[in-house]
Amino acid sequence: SKVEGAVNFNFSPASRDFTLYSGFIQDEFILLADRLKFILGSKFEHNDFSGFEFQPNARLVFTPDNKQTIWAAVARAVRIPNRLDHDLESLYLSQEPSGVFPTGVGNSNFDSEQLIAYELGYRIQPTDTLLFDIAAFYNDYDKLTTAELGDPVSQTSPTPHVTIPIYASNQGSAETYGVELLAQWQVFEEWRLQGSYSYLQIQFHSNSSTSIAPEANEGNSPHHQYTLRSSIDLLENVQFDTTVRYVDNLSSQNVESYTELDLRLAWTPLKNLELSVVGQNLLHSHHAEFTNTGFSTAMEVQRGFYGKLSWQY
Repeated sequence: SKVEGAVNFNFSPASRDFTLYSGFIQDEFILLADRLKFILGSKFEHNDFSGFEFQPNARLVFTPDNKQTIWAAVARAVRIPNRLDHDLESLYLSQEPSGVFPTGVGNSNFDSEQLIAYELGYRIQPTDTLLFDIAAFYNDYDKLTTAELGDPVSQTSPTPHVTIPIYASNQGSAETYGVELLAQWQVFEEWRLQGSYSYLQIQFHSNSSTSIAPEANEGNSPHHQYTLRSSIDLLENVQFDTTVRYVDNLSSQNVESYTELDLRLAWTPLKNLELSVVGQNLLHSHHAEFTNTGFSTAMEVQRGFYGKLSWQY
């Protein structure tokens, strides 16, 4: 890849060739016929940034009868480095105070971020019209990205100024855990209801005293989210969908919680043709969903309406 440098942004080297090799293998073992199976597999890859990586996964699935499923899984995953992590020479971020620039720089020793994920789930369909699903998870992260402060550097080009290097390092670790719930109810043949809820807790740790606000990572994701969806067949070829969703606040980004409503009316005059009208975020004229931390700017979503024509062939 090649990136042309700018006054406040460039890579070193500007041009770099890199190769990625990747493969995947998986097999399924029947331990008890129609009752218990074991799935084992792994992804293997080699890249020019972190070398050889393997990402195995194992899953055990138990179905005591045709209405219940219990499963457990463990997997390893990585996020491999990229040119921004390794080759960034300078990225001027802001100027506070005047003449002093925090500057992003790369780290050639940056390694892959690592994750070991554990999951446990249970699904039951007590009747033909009811379905319940619950899944719990625990994720153990290591070598997570932290922003580290370097020593200030005086520079004279293009004008005299001071830069404060901020470079990526693998000084972070974290645990996340939570639960996801899902319920579906076929009220009538023409009316379906679905509700879901998720809870997420994050605990972030840094092994470095120069990390910049590592605790902010804990408030970048909502603790609670829920969705309630209704789908009604008004006529044989007319469908009306209603979705209510709630997202908890992001404490480290000063983004408040919000509840929104989406509506969709669809008409299928022909088997392969669908016409629909959609209204999104109808409860508020606009709301913030996250903040661009690099520029301290809230990213807002506005109320919207659109029409859609879909043809399948």
